[in-house]
Amino acid sequence: MSDAIFTRSEVSMHCSEDDCWIIVGNYVYDVTKFVDLHPGGPEILLEFAGGDATDAFESVGHSMCARMMLTKFKIGSLPEEERPDFVQAEYITHAKISLPMAH
Repeated sequence: MSDAIFTRSEVSMHCSEDDCWIIVGNYVYDVTKFVDLHPGGPEILLEFAGGDATDAFESVGHSMCARMMLTKFKIGSLPEEERPDFVQAEYITHAKISLPMAH
């Protein structure tokens, strides 16, 4: 995981299909290599390219697998003064979790 710090202004410069960064939570992700692989199509990621995709990401209720996949694209985080006031745990409780049933 990277310790790099990127401002929202810096992230906003990466807003194309060939250079696509998004913010989810307090972290910055370079999803350029994933744009064409996204199950919902490239339009979904490109809509938020260079911006904050937190609400969109969380409102869909991504699986834990999708959340783990996202971590592979993490390149840094937002500076403290640009971080929104929210509790990460609030979002995680909405994740779709598929666990085997005990018999």
